[in-house]
Amino acid sequence: MKRYGIALDMGTSGFRAQAIDLDEGEIISTSITLRHPIPGANVMDHVTFAIDVGTDITHDLIVMTVNKLITTLKIDPTRVERLAVCGNPFQLSLFQKLEIRDLAYAGESKLKALGVKPPKRDATIMDAETIGLNINPEANVLIPPAVKHEIGADALAMMLKTDFLENSPSIVTDYGTNAEMALNVDGQIYSGSAAAGPALEGQQIKEGMLAAPGAISDVDPEDSKWRCSVLSKELMAEEGDLIDPRTGEIFKKGVMHGKVKGITGTGVIAAIARGLQEGLVVPPKIKTPDNKVHLQDGITITEDDIVEAGKAIGAIRAGHMTLINEAGISMEEVETAYMAGALGTYVDAIKAQKVGLVPSTCKNLVQVGNTSLSLARDLIFEPEKLEELQDYANKLRAKHVMFAISNTFRNIFVIELSLWTEGMPFSMYNDMLKMYKLPPIPMKNVNAKVNKIVQRDIPILGKYGITVVEDVGIILSTRVSECIYCKKCIRECPEEAIEIIEKDGKRIALIRSDKCNGTACRRCEIICPKNTLKLRELKINTT
Repeated sequence: MKRYGIALDMGTSGFRAQAIDLDEGEIISTSITLRHPIPGANVMDHVTFAIDVGTDITHDLIVMTVNKLITTLKIDPTRVERLAVCGNPFQLSLFQKLEIRDLAYAGESKLKALGVKPPKRDATIMDAETIGLNINPEANVLIPPAVKHEIGADALAMMLKTDFLENSPSIVTDYGTNAEMALNVDGQIYSGSAAAGPALEGQQIKEGMLAAPGAISDVDPEDSKWRCSVLSKELMAEEGDLIDPRTGEIFKKGVMHGKVKGITGTGVIAAIARGLQEGLVVPPKIKTPDNKVHLQDGITITEDDIVEAGKAIGAIRAGHMTLINEAGISMEEVETAYMAGALGTYVDAIKAQKVGLVPSTCKNLVQVGNTSLSLARDLIFEPEKLEELQDYANKLRAKHVMFAISNTFRNIFVIELSLWTEGMPFSMYNDMLKMYKLPPIPMKNVNAKVNKIVQRDIPILGKYGITVVEDVGIILSTRVSECIYCKKCIRECPEEAIEIIEKDGKRIALIRSDKCNGTACRRCEIICPKNTLKLRELKINTT
């Protein structure tokens, strides 16, 4: 009888899973989601939802999605002997049903006032039945440790799956909605987590999507026009159409003509980098006849998209600069940057550096793939490494910088907002830094060398390839007893996530969890004239 393992990466924008044949030591299949099941656009939205609505419901949303992924892996789930998972502290805490309020609030006095005792987040082995997974109930679930409660297994993965720890000073970033980053200075690790939002993963972009088949992933100049690159069903960049970005006119069809579904974050970054160089993009404006950048198959980038992407870029650059300032070194001393995650893999590293996603002084740009999934996969093949990870976490000298309460981060991010949303010229950047008594940054990028270790963030998909699970939404519901059916909440929702139904003479609001922007939005709740819609009262729908 076959024996299987499952490696699972729980990211802030979506989950990725791989089935592994334990007897043959081979990857069988890969499945990914295009969204996260918890309402919200970033990790802080997810935390707020969990606190407001309840950790039991939030745990159930995660487990339901994992179970849905498992059904698509083309294996017998009853033959699964172990599952290894990697993710940030919040994801793993909810997965285990641990306390999360210590991740939401800064300061010991606040936690003490709430009666919160931060749990240990050590390496753990649980059984699948306890968590609620639809696999062999006695299967071992391997959960790697956090270094500190703020520095999770995903941060540990990006350090250990590169030679970051042997290269000082160097910086590593797992680019995503919740951008984990770390700076190594003589073995002292400075880490941070920038809530960049999902724009760099293609979400909150009008026609954006995660890295999946049919996504525009890059643009390059060719004969004074732009050549699009599009992800194939194997997640490889293939030649798309040659177009005029000002009008969308097609000059030459590519092999992926007619197959585009949207644009991923890497494509947005590439278009911004090209647009800045050609003068088409002057943040926050687009200098074309209709104020849009035109790409293949009718996909466009709007000025609102420039603002959303700019805020995400700004948060990450502010994070990098904050860590460098905290370490007391200059940006010029940081010469190597490791780029992890889907965006870190597929993005043109030079273009990423041009827009500010990589420190301008880094001479070596190393693209390393999905380190979280890679670490989970290592544990499937060698579960005894879990103890080694705990020993390593105990010895690591690390300091976590809370960007949420950092004056340095706040001041730099204000400058970034001026740049991307208010039209401040980049030439004024150092003047603004001087005003905040911060050191200047180089105004030009070095000529960097790129080492792309993998061609896609998941190098091996397995013999059955990849399955994209688009429908991960769980329906949440709440009674709206005073509803007058004005439909204002429906019209106000930017994601079309809500509907109102009537059952047994009672009106009920139904909300698709993966589409909802969560408690940071509340537009449906705010516009309700009867104040009857309460997001905090949401439950998993059973009607």
